[in-house]
Amino acid sequence: MRILFYDAKNYDKESFTGALQGFPGIEIEYIKSDLDPRTAALAEGFDAVCAFVSSDVSAKTLTILHQHKVGAVLMRCAGFNNVDLEKAKELNIRIMCVPGYSPEAVAEHAMALALACNRRLYKAYNKVRENDFSLSGLMGFNFYQKTAGIIGTGKIGAAMCRICYGFGMKVIAYDVYENPALKDIVTYKSLDEVLATSDLISLHCPLLDSTRHMINIDSIRKMKDGVILVNTSRGGLVKTDDLVEGIRLKKFAGVGLDVYEEETNNVFEDRSEEILETSVTARLLSFPNVMITSHQGFFTREALEAIACTTLQNALDFEAGVPSKNDVR
Repeated sequence: MRILFYDAKNYDKESFTGALQGFPGIEIEYIKSDLDPRTAALAEGFDAVCAFVSSDVSAKTLTILHQHKVGAVLMRCAGFNNVDLEKAKELNIRIMCVPGYSPEAVAEHAMALALACNRRLYKAYNKVRENDFSLSGLMGFNFYQKTAGIIGTGKIGAAMCRICYGFGMKVIAYDVYENPALKDIVTYKSLDEVLATSDLISLHCPLLDSTRHMINIDSIRKMKDGVILVNTSRGGLVKTDDLVEGIRLKKFAGVGLDVYEEETNNVFEDRSEEILETSVTARLLSFPNVMITSHQGFFTREALEAIACTTLQNALDFEAGVPSKNDVR
């Protein structure tokens, strides 16, 4: 079986090449270009393609893949909101994802962002580098006995709940479906209650029509003053212009973002200086209480190994024609 691996980074090659030893019969060719209508024809002669959440898996891309007899798109991530599922079904192209590669990796990064914002670690680091050891501007607050509001309690959200509980926080959550595994440590509330009573709000939702821009100026106004907001899930959950307005209104003690609306694979990749200067995400960087990282929440050795193994098993299931729990449709 031959797979064309789009948008391949060095760490992708290392993790997949290492995992291939346990999957004989699979051949992978890596290319730097991402998947979109311009590059889809490169998949001529391949059985499947490997794509990422930044790839353009639109109807046009899928049509070209179908013309070149590609039977599956293997998403090496949990998200698939960039895939036209109706077109994939029409063309009988199988879409498979990696729903739970390392929820702890993302949850740990979410807490790292929350702590860094709260204790002003980025400001403290820069001050000390300039030989300024004063404590001015560095005051935070104890997370102990404060309220953590987790929005979305799937695998990653559940891991975040357990981390917050370990910090001695009161953990409340909002989700359409309650997670019974959390009944001893989490109290489910309405979304408005979570927004209004939480000292730390962490987003762990898929990006759907119902969740897009769930954090907007109206929901921001419902939050406590001095709240910390963290998003390691999907950039589209937050309406960035409204977030900027909320920051200017001094609503937040800190904002930690690992994802952003303008994101492709990295919002700053291949952008001219002029575009960067006018981007909303770049404007966020001008605020001293905002910390942005480059979608690295998943980026641990353990997570990359799990992504590689699950993706390759998905490939074998596709080749064998057997159903998989990782089928998107």
